[in-house]
Amino acid sequence: MAHKVSIQGYEGSFHQAAAQQFFGKTIQVIPCATFRDVIKIGSDKKLSDGAVMAIENSIAGSILPNYTLLQNSKLVIVGEVYLSIKQNLLVNKGVKLEDIKEVHSHQMAILQCMQFLEKYKWKLVETEDTALSAKHIYQHKSKHTAAIASKLAAELYNLDVLAPSIQTMKNNYTRFLILQKENCFNKIENANKASVNFQTNHSRGSLAKVLTTIAVAGINLSKLQSFPIPGSNFKYSFHADMEFESLNIFYETIEKIKLITEFVKLYGVYKNGNR
Repeated sequence: MAHKVSIQGYEGSFHQAAAQQFFGKTIQVIPCATFRDVIKIGSDKKLSDGAVMAIENSIAGSILPNYTLLQNSKLVIVGEVYLSIKQNLLVNKGVKLEDIKEVHSHQMAILQCMQFLEKYKWKLVETEDTALSAKHIYQHKSKHTAAIASKLAAELYNLDVLAPSIQTMKNNYTRFLILQKENCFNKIENANKASVNFQTNHSRGSLAKVLTTIAVAGINLSKLQSFPIPGSNFKYSFHADMEFESLNIFYETIEKIKLITEFVKLYGVYKNGNR
């Protein structure tokens, strides 16, 4: 499949870890500052073969702006990765706990690790990226600064994992979508999951009709997310993740849904990722 993909964040980020989990260690990544850039570069066949983009977290929930980016792009979902988010305290070689005076990381990573961090009187410094924090303490050879980041960042920047898995919530997963250009991927064998966007009319029970159609077909609706349609009078579109055993039954169901909705867009048919 793809050999170069765009990701949000720097080398050593959880996005790169997700890319490696799906494609293997040899995958090349193109670091991007924003998710918008991820989609833009991932859509350009001259620059990349696709993108890897986080879409939801088991604690924080859906990343709503990314659904909008997906809807407006020409990329399709060809796979997904559920990555266990484990935050680690990283230091330069030889640095001990008693040497640390500051801890640098992204705001969310710091918040995820407060139960551990409150045991110490360290200065907590918020940065733009976890992996970038790890890179900076490596570059500056700091003896008194630690970073909170992934084990991949520790490997890339030759840092010691002084304290592993320091996040407060141990059951913390992020779901990443594997995206490629519509005309650049092969049909996914053993596909058993699909992501769909549809718009109902404003009549009473219109959404219920769609959900009933899905249920009668024996398809599991694993996610349903509503979005207001800009410029409309309180009308909504819905993102649905569907899991099924028969691809033929899924496509038959989509045709039935088209008859009772105003719009249907298929984001991708792919293989369910391992949780």
